[in-house]
Amino acid sequence: MSIASSSPPTSRGDGRLAAVFLAPALLGFLVFLLWPTLRGVYLSFTRFNLLTPAEWVGLDNYVRMVNDPIFWDSLQVTVAYVVINIGVQTVAALAIAVLLQRLTQSAVLRGIVLTPYLMSNVVAGIVWLWILDTQLGVGNEIVTALGADRIPFLADETWSIPTIALINVWRHVGYTALLLFAGLQAIPQHLYEAAKVDGAGEWRMFWRITLPLLRPVLAVVLIMTVIGSFQVFDTVAVTTMGGPANATNVLQYYIYGSAFGRFQFGYASAMSVALLIVLTAITVLQYRLTRAGRTDLG
Repeated sequence: MSIASSSPPTSRGDGRLAAVFLAPALLGFLVFLLWPTLRGVYLSFTRFNLLTPAEWVGLDNYVRMVNDPIFWDSLQVTVAYVVINIGVQTVAALAIAVLLQRLTQSAVLRGIVLTPYLMSNVVAGIVWLWILDTQLGVGNEIVTALGADRIPFLADETWSIPTIALINVWRHVGYTALLLFAGLQAIPQHLYEAAKVDGAGEWRMFWRITLPLLRPVLAVVLIMTVIGSFQVFDTVAVTTMGGPANATNVLQYYIYGSAFGRFQFGYASAMSVALLIVLTAITVLQYRLTRAGRTDLG
């Protein structure tokens, strides 16, 4: 008796179907990411003002950038913003995520936590600009009600960068917390139960169980948030416009001003390439130091 056999399934049909689904994303990547990046790298070696053809100048833009005090000041301002933003946001998001995981997993609370992230940066900036207005803002009304003097949150060189950083913390902390909350869900609950049997408290379980096992997710979240923080622009654009006295002139805003304010597209492209190199170096360093590709879950 012969046994009917069917030919093994081929992957040709699946490959074609996959290509169809990947084509729009690949086209978008080529048109809106890869080509602008390569074009920007080319323009960084040219003098280009949009009105005349690009003129090759070699490394002149990079030499100018190294000797540009405003560039270094903008980089310093950006680093100060990133340190405040990432430091506060990471601690706050981790605390919120742990509270959601250990005390309650209510979907309503998760939705409330995520609500600020649904608002655009421009809208958030305008709302907080009104709230923190020195003369009419609700925030300063509360400050004076407490007996203190009005604070020029967005008009003072000392207060402006911390204020902008905290505005963006308010907007992004919920999203970051939910990413960390998803990582916490992967930690086996029996580890906490065993620790409780051994008499461990919540604080000790956090340092001995939660934080070590959350490390890979926390590392990836840190990489994402650091990259995003270095690209801050819209909040500055709608609140301080780089002022007062360049106190909030972050690198992205300086690049924008050079390109679309002074039409120095070649120089702006050179600074953009420099920022790309800095972010790449920071990402690689973070990935290695935090061992983001490894997990302690066996």
